[in-house]
Amino acid sequence: MSERLKVGILGGTGMVGQRFISLLENHPWFEVKVIAASPRSAGKTYEEAVGDRWKMDTPMPEAVKKIVVMNVNEVEAVSGEVDFVFSAVDMTKDEIRAIEEQYAKTETPVVSNNSAHRWTPDVPMVVPEINPEHMDVIEFQRKRLGTKRGFIAVKPNCSVQSYVPALTAWKEFEPYEVVATTYQAISGAGKTFKDWPEMVGNVIPYIGGEEEKSEMEPLRIWGKIEDGVIKPAESPVITCQCIRVPVLNGHTAAVFVKFKKNPTKEQLIAKLREYKGLPQELDLPSAPKQFIQYLEDDNRPQVTLDVDFEHGMGVSIGRIREDKVYDWKFVGLSHNTVRGAAGGAVLCAELLKAQGYITKK
Repeated sequence: MSERLKVGILGGTGMVGQRFISLLENHPWFEVKVIAASPRSAGKTYEEAVGDRWKMDTPMPEAVKKIVVMNVNEVEAVSGEVDFVFSAVDMTKDEIRAIEEQYAKTETPVVSNNSAHRWTPDVPMVVPEINPEHMDVIEFQRKRLGTKRGFIAVKPNCSVQSYVPALTAWKEFEPYEVVATTYQAISGAGKTFKDWPEMVGNVIPYIGGEEEKSEMEPLRIWGKIEDGVIKPAESPVITCQCIRVPVLNGHTAAVFVKFKKNPTKEQLIAKLREYKGLPQELDLPSAPKQFIQYLEDDNRPQVTLDVDFEHGMGVSIGRIREDKVYDWKFVGLSHNTVRGAAGGAVLCAELLKAQGYITKK
């Protein structure tokens, strides 16, 4: 037990913070030692601070119930107790950028679920199976921050996980134009049906900022490090609509693709099933054995049947078929608060440990 790295959760009382705590229960490498939140929660036990707002399907882990919540703004005090932190704070983007840099400058690595640093040029934004080499930019970030150990790494937006893995698996066929519509679960807004009753039986055709993220973040994931920063790729061009639907967990995407080298359906399916990344090679604790599954049935993937594939860390693809306007179309599904949020960040932290970026203080 003493060999495990000591972890702090910044913003531990919110939905993503709760997901971090659930996923880290009995983690072989990491142990939650500190939970930090807003000043109004500070000084209470975690159980008291969350009260009746526990939103996970599984019970609150016993090991965290009596942890006394710290004030997230007391950066030195929190940093002094941990080897690294996960960030899920609920603040403005400017406040998040500032506080995450403060933590990094105390020589505490920050693995963030937030979007604030996704476009900071020397901050890696990583899906570990797709662009683990982007962690190399950390050495340039440390020079800018003046740190030896501290840095910030982030994971991308939850919705892109439902289609970017498939497009990555098909890279050799050179996709150059993509139309995607995502149908996004309410937990992506940190809500349940209990606290968002107007979503029952409803569809809202707008999610603030989501379409821009869904169109642009994939290009950064596919970019390259040049002159100490990540330069986004220029292709494919992606246009996206993002719609909120009455589903608790699971983002679905309907996607149309044009390729320069038009593959067969059999080739597309084979590439999905064969696709592996560094997490699979390293056998990281949270890595799915099968990153992408292809489902043959016309009525799959479905949220109720497939969202928990590989404990929510796998991606499900179905309905690959030829299109009259584009070359091919498909449907993708990913778990937005596991793979798309806390689980993706935990896998990033495991990769960073395996690469030697996160160590004991």
